[in-house]
Amino acid sequence: MGEGKTELAFLAHLRLQAANGHRGLYVALPTQATGNALFKRALTFLEQFSEGPLDVQLVHGGAAMNVDIQHLRGIADDRQESLSASAWFSQRKRPLLSPYGVGTVDQALFGVLNVKHHFVRLWGLANRVVVLDEVHAYDTYTNGLIVALLRWLRALGCSVVLMSATLPLARREELLRAWGVADGVPELAYPRVLLADDGGVRGEHFGARPLAPIHLAWVAESIDALADQAIGLLDTGGCGALIVNTVDRAQQLYRCVRERLGESCELFLFHARYPADERGERERQVLSAFGVAGERPPRALLIATQVAEQSLDIDFDFMLSDLAPVDLLLQRAGRLHRHERERPPAHRQARLWVAGLQRDKLPDLKETAWGYVYDPYVLLRTWAFLRDERELQLPADIDRLVQAVYDDDALPADLEAAAREQIEIESYGEYLARIQKERREALNIAIDPRDEPQRAYDNKPRGSEEGEGTGLENKTRLGRESITLIPVELADAGWCVRPGEAPFAPDRPLSDTLARRLYDRQLKVSRTALVKRFKCDELPVAFQHPLLRNCYPLPLQLGRYSHEGLCLQLDDELGLVYLPVEGPNEEKA
Repeated sequence: MGEGKTELAFLAHLRLQAANGHRGLYVALPTQATGNALFKRALTFLEQFSEGPLDVQLVHGGAAMNVDIQHLRGIADDRQESLSASAWFSQRKRPLLSPYGVGTVDQALFGVLNVKHHFVRLWGLANRVVVLDEVHAYDTYTNGLIVALLRWLRALGCSVVLMSATLPLARREELLRAWGVADGVPELAYPRVLLADDGGVRGEHFGARPLAPIHLAWVAESIDALADQAIGLLDTGGCGALIVNTVDRAQQLYRCVRERLGESCELFLFHARYPADERGERERQVLSAFGVAGERPPRALLIATQVAEQSLDIDFDFMLSDLAPVDLLLQRAGRLHRHERERPPAHRQARLWVAGLQRDKLPDLKETAWGYVYDPYVLLRTWAFLRDERELQLPADIDRLVQAVYDDDALPADLEAAAREQIEIESYGEYLARIQKERREALNIAIDPRDEPQRAYDNKPRGSEEGEGTGLENKTRLGRESITLIPVELADAGWCVRPGEAPFAPDRPLSDTLARRLYDRQLKVSRTALVKRFKCDELPVAFQHPLLRNCYPLPLQLGRYSHEGLCLQLDDELGLVYLPVEGPNEEKA
């Protein structure tokens, strides 16, 4: 982490494009947030090497809300940009036709699914350099679609750059096989770079800059224990991060720390359950406070979920984290002492506290809800292999720990019998069943370029993309069904975008300007009761605007929604909070 993989990929694109006559670049990332963060870096790079105007797209569902892309499309005030983002290319399904783009991997994966106009996406990717970043970050199903995508990209004359600091060996071999490499992968020390072409596979080990060791310790899983530890560390100054696995825990921790510290410390909360415009602003604040060029506060704490885990170039003096799969935990640790800077005396040693890493006690995966976010088998193997570690040497320890957890190494010999049984019998059976199910689902749905054209679509279910039409959806990721809500405040004369603003009539068509403001407020949720409740609603006339036709209004009264057992609060600081029906003062775990 932090060694410049992204910059190397950009340079590889220049070499590959010159050597093979490629027509452009697409960088695919796991999330919209990581795509937004990388978009500016891609623009900066392309500006240095372009000899004329370039058409650059941000390719994901929320791209229209991005400030940088608005400038490129001439929506903002400055119309003298050296780069542009053509409005024609920006329409749904067209962005991949533009020769340069940064976006989510999902936009590319729809090219291998039987959805409407999937061939447009494939044609747009043809003969380009395609960079797939953070390839460790996907479940078995999505990884199966990536395998199919690699076969297509090779058939379409592309060059592909795969990047990860924490890639398990079995997954690396699967990706290489998809590119046509059967064997002959050299054994190299970590860090390493591999090149696979018609001549086979070759590679090199390279030296990484020396990083200070990270002291590893445990803390209890409870909200109070994490808050106590974080506040104690803040007493000595510096900037810290507290990364947890669920939004509910992040909100509870923020309230707990805020109540105890008041305004004596800069406190940031960052997660995915904010309206899009507010989430974007919080992302900018986080990068400004903790990024390489930001004005660093003397004393600050970021409380965040996984949105702060990948592709955001941020840096902390100390860190606390919920237990997570070892590769993701190491990604979080990679944000510790990432940049060269003067540290407060108490934090000159990088330190990471992991909730649930107590040596003689299995972590509670139900009360914390960690077992619903990550696979229990991988979490418990991570616990088993990390519980005796007292110091992490990055990058030297990355490969050893990742392979130990994911490659079925024997569990430590001194592991208690009860813990061993829970990992090897109870959790392993469920893990195997899930892996086999997801692998089969990916195989059954992805279109294979090796099939005869007349049979390629046989038994491949035809469906719509997410948020496009009704009926069967072909998904790029498994998980609970989600829905896009747009909060509106109820007023006497209609609805308001925000409380106190001029109302609009929900039973009348909207102007494009007002529809854009509402679109910028979108909020994606996946709680089953919410999805069922709003999916059965008929859209009002106002939400039949083209921008809003796949969104549903969330009517609020003084920021609150309550209906038949559902109780929500849209809080300026906390974001969307799920409240218990019996009272407004506690959040549901």
